[in-house]
Amino acid sequence: MRVIFHPEAYEEMLESARFLNDKNPGLGADLITAVQDATRRIAKFPEVGPIEQANIRRCLVRGFPFTVLYELLTDRIFIAAVMHQHRRPYYWKHRLP
Repeated sequence: MRVIFHPEAYEEMLESARFLNDKNPGLGADLITAVQDATRRIAKFPEVGPIEQANIRRCLVRGFPFTVLYELLTDRIFIAAVMHQHRRPYYWKHRLP
């Protein structure tokens, strides 16, 4: 199944990677790899993620305090956020299709 990122979700992932890379070179690339691994798990087993709210499911990013929030649609998986776990909740709700 196709995985589609909301543009803001993709940008927040990149911003987080840049921030981490500034603190420790290479850590940003590790975050992107971990998010890619999470999206592959989601694509393979889309219904495994526990429901966060309504139809939004979550998948933890291994090795980082981030969660991928996604919605399983009929023809694709929509990534609404790549959220730091200590960020304010539900800031991403306006991104839902």
